[in-house]
Amino acid sequence: MSEPDWEQHAQWWQDEFTDGVDPEYTEQILPLIMSHLPLRGSLLDVGAGEGQVARLAAEAGLAVTAIDPAWAQVSVGQERGGGTRWAQGSAMGLPFADASFDAALACLVFEHIADLDTAIAEVSRVLKPGGTFLFLLNHPLLQTPGSGWIDDHILEEQYWRVGPYLPEAETSEEVNKDVFITFFHRPLGRYLNALIANGLQLREFIEPEPPAGFLERAPEYYEARTIPRLLFLHLTKFGAAKDTVAG
Repeated sequence: MSEPDWEQHAQWWQDEFTDGVDPEYTEQILPLIMSHLPLRGSLLDVGAGEGQVARLAAEAGLAVTAIDPAWAQVSVGQERGGGTRWAQGSAMGLPFADASFDAALACLVFEHIADLDTAIAEVSRVLKPGGTFLFLLNHPLLQTPGSGWIDDHILEEQYWRVGPYLPEAETSEEVNKDVFITFFHRPLGRYLNALIANGLQLREFIEPEPPAGFLERAPEYYEARTIPRLLFLHLTKFGAAKDTVAG
């Protein structure tokens, strides 16, 4: 989200997506992240929200630093503890020295960041050579603004409609009653080329099916269950290979 979105709607995020209440996080996102993190070392969680991922990583033995632009998230993260070091700041100007971290992650963050190139350059800058970057997005192709399940009773067809994919766009979407969030849509190639340009090499590309718990809560999505909502990229910064990365 943009910073004003985070400050205004942090409570909504904390109530709806943390502490085990959201099945996409508990059944899919958190396990994916934990299975791909280094076995030890330092981790930067970019756009950490209130820190649910950071706390799990700290419990697993990593030295975790979490950063978020919104004080409404950082303050709650500090209250919830979990052995995480906190900073308030932007992905577009990370307040850390070059090559500070063995790993970094950004979970559903970059679709809310206006300056993609600067933010990716910053993540690469603070990563050590050979470091891991875990990059999670709402799927840039199949969750394009205007996409959705169509049940056409006239033509008697059902299909997943993909909205305008190639044009980059900024939209404000009402994700809950009176909760408007800023999204930046970009084609997948825009992300991949920015990552490559900053020395980040793709190791694994995962498009998981929506988890069972999500489909139970959103039965209208069941017919579209072969359409992934999430894109997970496992990347490594060019440099010396690390022996601490699992997978």
